Amino acid sequence: MADSYEVIPAQGPIRGSIRPPGSKSLTNRALITAALAKGTSTLTGVLESEDTRVMSESLRRLGLTVTHDTAECRLTITGGLGAGPASTPIGDSSKPTELWLENSGTSIRFLTAACSAIHGSFRLDGNSRMHERPIGDLVTALRNLGADVSCELETSCPPVLVRSQGLTGGATAIAGTISSQFLSALMMASPLARTEVKLQVEGELVSRPYVEMTRAVMADFGVSVDETAADQFVIRPQSYKATRFAIEPDASAASYFFAMAAVTGGRVTVEGLHRNSLQGDIGFVDVLERMGCRVDWGVNDVTLHGRKLHGIDVDMNEISDTAQTLAAVAIFADSPTRIRGVAHMRHKETDRVSAVATELQRLGISATEHEDGLTISPGQPQPAVVATYDDHRMAMSFALIGLKTAGIRIANPDCTAKTYPNFFEDFERVRGV
Repeated sequence: MADSYEVIPAQGPIRGSIRPPGSKSLTNRALITAALAKGTSTLTGVLESEDTRVMSESLRRLGLTVTHDTAECRLTITGGLGAGPASTPIGDSSKPTELWLENSGTSIRFLTAACSAIHGSFRLDGNSRMHERPIGDLVTALRNLGADVSCELETSCPPVLVRSQGLTGGATAIAGTISSQFLSALMMASPLARTEVKLQVEGELVSRPYVEMTRAVMADFGVSVDETAADQFVIRPQSYKATRFAIEPDASAASYFFAMAAVTGGRVTVEGLHRNSLQGDIGFVDVLERMGCRVDWGVNDVTLHGRKLHGIDVDMNEISDTAQTLAAVAIFADSPTRIRGVAHMRHKETDRVSAVATELQRLGISATEHEDGLTISPGQPQPAVVATYDDHRMAMSFALIGLKTAGIRIANPDCTAKTYPNFFEDFERVRGV
């Protein structure tokens, strides 16, 4: 695309339907569990994006056969990394297998734990922003389970070096305040340990629905996780079983289309999602309902009807990937909106709390930054070029503002390739362009 994307304001209420691409979170979890399973698994509804591409390429570098039919959104993977101690370790201590993960937090965290559970020598790295994203808590927890893992930087950020003989097992604590991905990574690797693993979360566990998603994916691949006490998870030695796994449309991506209806007073149906979807971010529609919208739950779709919007005070700890979407919607409410519980967003692709406040202020909107979130006051946005900080969610969420305001341009629109390469094409299709 061009260096920037100009959003053309909607000419009235938007009415349309969309099936977003597959969930990034589910795709990368299914890729890891399929890689650790013996046999060939088939994943349907797979997302094709930068994050899933770097995961697939890394699994190929680990010696697995991964075939992706992009036209059919189907991927087959012949696993076996977790089928027992390897007779010939992958890589060697003098020249470890290099895995390049760009800025995919799920990929580097999940693969660091998975590589610790098999035999070999590995170096995991990414782009310059990845060198600022903390992984030290995960590294410490893996060491407590018998892994030889270290960060090359004193900041406890990637690159990560793994020299693995497998996980011994035992007990470890893991901080829950920075990212639930640390816990998910440990959970998925733990069935390969030689003895039982007990994981105790310390502090508030952010984004809990993603942990439940991990448990559900593991269960589909034949592995169980027991929660024996509050935030204490026990995983006994088990073997993953290859299977066929269907990936839901991405609920985080769906938030932008629900928001299109909310800000224009229209009606948008998202296909493939429902009240009992695995993804916690489907709860974003409940937030919009609190603001005054109407929601119709179908058997396999959800329809959002836009109505007069009211400001709310909301804790978005469990659905923080939709907080930027809400920030864009909040501009058009009749009173301020307070977003709480999202301090961990500061450790994402960018410091999302600060970035949202900065860009709203660039548009002339009153946005007050707090340690754990934002307060956003309604207002009439001014034309401007929105900086996106190489963050896909900044680009997608701030595009919503342009539906009601002329002169909004989104810088570096190609950054959406991280999770949704065709976002702007779908955006225009739903709005009828």
